[in-house]
Amino acid sequence: MSDPLWTLDAFVEAAGGSTRGDIGAEITGISIDSRTLEPGDAFVAIKGDRLDGHNYVTAALEAGASLALVAEERLTELPEDGRYVVVADPLEALRGLGVAARARTGARIVAVTGSVGKTGTKEALRLALEPSGKVHASVASFNNHWGVPLTLARMPADANYGIFEIGMNHAGEIIPLVKMVRPHAAIITTVQPVHLEYFDSVEKIAKAKAEIFEGLEPDGVAILNRDNLQFDLLKFLAATAGVARIHTFGENPAADSHIEKAVGYPAGSSVDASILGQEITYKIGAPGKHHVKNSLAVLTAVADLGADLAKAGLALDTMRAPKGRGQVSRLPLPGGELNLIDESYNANPASMRAAFAVLGEAPIKRPGRRIAVIGDMRELGEDADRLHAELSQPISDAQIDAVYCAGPHMHALWKQLPHDLRAHFCEDAKDLEDVLLSDVRPGDVVMIKGSLGTRMGPLVEALKREYPPADDSAAA
Repeated sequence: MSDPLWTLDAFVEAAGGSTRGDIGAEITGISIDSRTLEPGDAFVAIKGDRLDGHNYVTAALEAGASLALVAEERLTELPEDGRYVVVADPLEALRGLGVAARARTGARIVAVTGSVGKTGTKEALRLALEPSGKVHASVASFNNHWGVPLTLARMPADANYGIFEIGMNHAGEIIPLVKMVRPHAAIITTVQPVHLEYFDSVEKIAKAKAEIFEGLEPDGVAILNRDNLQFDLLKFLAATAGVARIHTFGENPAADSHIEKAVGYPAGSSVDASILGQEITYKIGAPGKHHVKNSLAVLTAVADLGADLAKAGLALDTMRAPKGRGQVSRLPLPGGELNLIDESYNANPASMRAAFAVLGEAPIKRPGRRIAVIGDMRELGEDADRLHAELSQPISDAQIDAVYCAGPHMHALWKQLPHDLRAHFCEDAKDLEDVLLSDVRPGDVVMIKGSLGTRMGPLVEALKREYPPADDSAAA
């Protein structure tokens, strides 16, 4: 039987709390969601922007929570016979648990940030490191002020490797998170014009991403994209932060880890690369040039952390793009099938271009078409219309046959598109559903993408309801 995640004594000490009620001596997990809680989990009652975990304490205890971590000021509202660890602030207590979990582990730690590709890189790292030891990583893109400490607090003491995704919308948000994580390797996938609503320039975004250097362990390494326009600035900021080792990746032959040859095919890519001077050939089980580029960062981190590079390369063949982030499904239609690329989770100019490139690489048999169904990109500030209009060129480069647009900013792109590419425009994504369902035909490859708030995901689900896939994970 495996050791518990936390003993009660260690949990209470790390949280800085006191106990109430009859609590068992062992805690097997940590949850902030009463709906997915497993018996034995500690339930942390976090107060968010919309929901307050204290309203779900009763449900959590009934579901078998070992205890509920609650605020002292809310205790009188909760069942008297409950099992509680009482603190001043549950979120602050969760941070304490995260710091204690990091202090007790001997794991080698890698942190990932960047404008695009954080979650995909995190998942590739998980696959690549698993052949070399016990790996801990977040179950989703838990990369914010509660997601990072939660992921840390869930890290088993005997983990060999820890993988953490760190995100930000504003300057100053990465520093407190990376100082908890204290990585041995820090990856910045790329810096692109995203969150421009909150930043004056891409250079200021680069400076915010460079905050990840502030938490690197003294012998740590920064892994930087040599092809990115912000590379020189990031390299300077790393040196300024006292980072002694910098490794680079990219297509540029001058990069420490670089592509020598890459061949894409419908379900992925085959790659010959040099990783810190070691030649390696491997396959990636998800399509797209961006996955090839980020795999260089992944394998560089594997080498830097002392894991097995050859086994890591073999493991990347099992990589699959997750739902909303490039998942490919085959949908049977009368007389053939449709290939659906689900990129509906989020969007910015860089990830939109990457998605167009994937669509452009998808093989089609005429009269099948490459179809882009795209919604507004959010948080782009006063440059939003210009950045949407500039998508016209990558659409043309990818030889896309038809474009469906949703959202007010997408109208700026719509006006730039050649008339023969304009399939349909509407202000709201839901109004595309009937049009799309009636327009698709056998042989089409359909890519759906937009910012989360634009709600493109329901269009993916509508197509799957109308044409249920035989195997939802099937790669086209």
